[in-house]
Amino acid sequence: MRHFHAVASAALIAVAACSAPASNAAAGEAAKPGDAIASAVAATTRTPANVARDAYRHPAQTLAFFGVKPGDTVVELWPGGGWYTEILAPLSKAGGGTLYVAAPWEKGLNRVKTKQAEDAATYGALKFAEFPAAGTNPKVPDGSADVVLTFRNVHNWRFDGTDNTANAFKQIFAMLKPGGVLGIEEHRLPEEMDSALEEKSGYMKRSSVVAFAEAAGFKLAGESDINANPKDTHDYPGGVWTLPPSLREGEKDRDKYLAIGESDRMTLKFVKPAS
Repeated sequence: MRHFHAVASAALIAVAACSAPASNAAAGEAAKPGDAIASAVAATTRTPANVARDAYRHPAQTLAFFGVKPGDTVVELWPGGGWYTEILAPLSKAGGGTLYVAAPWEKGLNRVKTKQAEDAATYGALKFAEFPAAGTNPKVPDGSADVVLTFRNVHNWRFDGTDNTANAFKQIFAMLKPGGVLGIEEHRLPEEMDSALEEKSGYMKRSSVVAFAEAAGFKLAGESDINANPKDTHDYPGGVWTLPPSLREGEKDRDKYLAIGESDRMTLKFVKPAS
């Protein structure tokens, strides 16, 4: 779900950009981290089509909920085209933090590497790592991360089977410092729907994500409906990609899917126990 047909008006973009201070305060963030997040969301280096999606993705509120601070060592897993990287890179740069982007080596990193080559001032300090690590390429050092973030990716790991999903969570647990945070945003499959849909639809049950995280040693520390969408019916033959930004059906029922908007997503915060 990386390409987007712009549907948000300028007014919606402005509302999304201007909503950060209140949401950060509601999430209990100190003024300085909240202001830094708002500034990163407002960065002029962001791609306009990505900015248009703020109305659906709520980046300021989401990062504040996860407690991301500008001086943190942050790991973004499977960044795809770099939608969140466009925010995390200036946030990290402003606060003197460290940002890793980690994905299958190295195809999964190529699009972010292109951003780095085109804009070294913004992305030059990025560190690249393999995830899941296979032992032959650079990895995120164990015990080094304050925060690990992944946005709409757990279903991709699940497509490779439960064992590979469990291994991914185990590796995330290892890369975090004690007390570190794992923030997950994922397409939400209602609990009453068939679990087999997790293998093909792009949606995951909350209970499944929590089970994978807890089996790796994490504790659920909070959850939010920041990215919920009650209009999403979760039952499209073509899966979540039927909705924007992918609009897999093309012109078929396009207006219907645009009216629904992007998917219903869970936003879960896990913590690695301090001892």
